[in-house]
Amino acid sequence: MNLPCGTRNYRYSEDMAILRTKTHWVLFLVFLALLFTAPLYFSNYWLGVCNLIGITLVAAIGLNILVGYCGQLSIGHAGFIAVGAYTTAILTNRLELPFLVGLICAGLVAGFIGLIFGIPSVRVKGFYLAITTIAAQFIIIWVINHWSLTGGFLGIKVPYASIGGLVFRSEASQFYLIMIIAALCTFFAKNLARTKVGRAFVAIRDNDLAAEVMGVNLFYNKMLAFFIGCFFAGIAGALLAHWIGFLNTEQFSLTESILYIGIIIIGGLGTTLGPILGVIFIRVLQQLLTMEFAPFLEKSFTMLPAGFASGITPMLFGLVIVLFLILEPRGIAHRWALFKAAYRLWPFSY
Repeated sequence: MNLPCGTRNYRYSEDMAILRTKTHWVLFLVFLALLFTAPLYFSNYWLGVCNLIGITLVAAIGLNILVGYCGQLSIGHAGFIAVGAYTTAILTNRLELPFLVGLICAGLVAGFIGLIFGIPSVRVKGFYLAITTIAAQFIIIWVINHWSLTGGFLGIKVPYASIGGLVFRSEASQFYLIMIIAALCTFFAKNLARTKVGRAFVAIRDNDLAAEVMGVNLFYNKMLAFFIGCFFAGIAGALLAHWIGFLNTEQFSLTESILYIGIIIIGGLGTTLGPILGVIFIRVLQQLLTMEFAPFLEKSFTMLPAGFASGITPMLFGLVIVLFLILEPRGIAHRWALFKAAYRLWPFSY
C-alpha cells in the first residue's frame, strides 16, 4: 500500500488492513449508507441500470483476475457467463432447485468449463491464447443453441431468485441481492491480490519463465486463474439470468466479450478499483448515449444518408472509448492515483 510521506506501519495487521484509519471507516460507512438507500431515491429505470452495473462488475472482477493479474488473455468471457446463466436456468426451472444451489453450481460449472479451455494456456500465450478463448465462445454458444435442455434457439425462462420465503421480484429487492454479492466478490478479489496466490499470478503475468525459475507452478496457477475468473463469470451469469427472467444466446455475443476486455482496460488492469470504475464508466455512457442523446443525435444528422443517423450512437460510443484509451491508456484507476498524489487526498485512498 502506498503511504504518504511521514506515515508508516508499525504492525503487520496495519499493513494488511484495507480500511486503515478512522477516516477510511467513516467514508466506507457513508458509502454503504448511500449505496443501500439508493432504492429510496432512484427510479426503477436507474435501479435497473445499477443492477446491470453490479452484475457486470462481478464478471469484470473475474476477468481482471485472469487477464489483469495473471496475464492470460481471454476474449470469450461472455461464453462463460452464458454457461453460468444456463446452468442456473436448468437447475431452477427444469429441476426446480433453490436459487442458492443454482448460483453456486453456475459458478462451479463455469469454472470447470474454464479449466478445459484454459489448458492451452500452458503451451501458448498472448494472441494464440486469445484465439483459443474465442473458440470457446463459439463452441459454448453452439452447444447451447443445439441442446434441447437449454431451450435451443427459442431460449428458456428463468424464475425469480428466492431465498427461503423471500422472493426478489422488484428492481429494489434485486438491487440488494446483486450489490451484496458484488461487494463480496470485490472483497475477495482485493484480498486475493495480496496473498501468495495473487503474487504468483502477478509473477506469471510479468515474466512466466522467471516465475517458474523462482518455483511458481505455472500449470497450477494458470488453471487456478482460469477457474476463479470463470467462476465469477458463472456467478454473474446466474444473477443476470434471474434478473432478466429469460435467456437466449443473443445476450452473450462476441461483442459482449470484447466489451468486457474494454471495461477492464479502461478501468485499469491489475487493480481492484479498475473494474469498478470501468464498469460504471461504460454502462453509464451506454445509457446516456441511448437514452438522453440518441433522439437528439438522430434528429441532428437527418441530412446524412439513410441508416447512418440511426447508427450514430454506437459510433460515438466507440469514438469515446478510443479517445479515452489514447488520452489515458493506463486506465481511470491510474488517473485517480495521480489525482490523489497531486492533491494529497490520502483519506480517500484504499
